[in-house]
Amino acid sequence: MQALIRSLVGLWRLVRMGLHIVVGVVKIWLTFGRLGHDERNRAVERWAGQLLKLSGIELRVLGAVPAHGPLLIVANHLSWLDIPAIHAAKHCRFVSKSDVKAWPVIGSLASAAGTLFIERNSRRDAMRTVSRMEEAMRKGDIVAVFPEGTTGDGHQLLPFHANLLQSAIAAESPVQPLGLCFYDKQSGQMSSAPSYVGDESLIGSMWRTVTAPPLVAQLNYGEPQPPEGRNRRDWSADLQAAVNVLRQVQR
Repeated sequence: MQALIRSLVGLWRLVRMGLHIVVGVVKIWLTFGRLGHDERNRAVERWAGQLLKLSGIELRVLGAVPAHGPLLIVANHLSWLDIPAIHAAKHCRFVSKSDVKAWPVIGSLASAAGTLFIERNSRRDAMRTVSRMEEAMRKGDIVAVFPEGTTGDGHQLLPFHANLLQSAIAAESPVQPLGLCFYDKQSGQMSSAPSYVGDESLIGSMWRTVTAPPLVAQLNYGEPQPPEGRNRRDWSADLQAAVNVLRQVQR
């Protein structure tokens, strides 16, 4: 009986999430172009926060949420929900693979949120993206990257790629480590329900999420690290160590 109830709740959540996504895209088409920079950012934050609620996920934020840039955020990557969770706390411009731009619906949402797209297999495009990240930070934006380059299983971090840190060094911008995890609200144990890794399907991940017991998305912001005297490889190792601590459940 309990399994049936969870399935019905899950279906209701998926329907509401779908409507929320459609409304978001329509608003982008009709009104987003008339909003100012700060208004667009706040609209993204509200939309992302509502998506989490409709998914049945509570947001918990620890540490100092950045008020403004220039800043580069580096975080671990677990799920399709990572970006909405981070946006719900504070809008930032994510760096994402270029394929996402062509995805139906998701591409429109990502573009509207100011995403910077990168061809991951192109060294030339990586240099272009570093330049665009530097430019965005010099304008006062908060830029965010997942240095693992893909989603992990949550048990241990994948190696951090250091290349994009060059943008913070060039922009003379601090970098703030951010640890992300999802956990069962009742037990306090990490949950793999929202995971989206390897051969897992997006639909499967969404279904596990909306039928799971109440979940918490925890964002734990660390101390920003200044760029002075840094080289990107050593800095990447320091940031990975910081994120590894921050991503643990805090009760």
